Amino acid sequence: MDMTPQQLAERLKTESTLQIVDVRESAEVAEGMIPGARHIALGELPGRLGELDKTVPVVAVCRSGRRSAAAADQLTAQGFTAYTMPGGMLDWTAAGLPTS
Repeated sequence: MDMTPQQLAERLKTESTLQIVDVRESAEVAEGMIPGARHIALGELPGRLGELDKTVPVVAVCRSGRRSAAAADQLTAQGFTAYTMPGGMLDWTAAGLPTS
């Protein structure tokens, strides 16, 4: 399932339980993340699923949307409700949305 940066920003205003997982590498994350996001690199995701709550939707985020789609597929296969953000952080920052 897809969620645009604008849709995610709107949902974050009303849903405090939404989980955002940034699957980029550490060097990429250093450039800025969505406030409140948790960093779990894509390669680490299978071993760190226990850090996530299966009862709360997860939005996977990466630079452009390719890795987050793979992460969302992995999460869905493990019983999570998972979204990906096509366009990733490139579209998030282009839209002028906040980073931390």
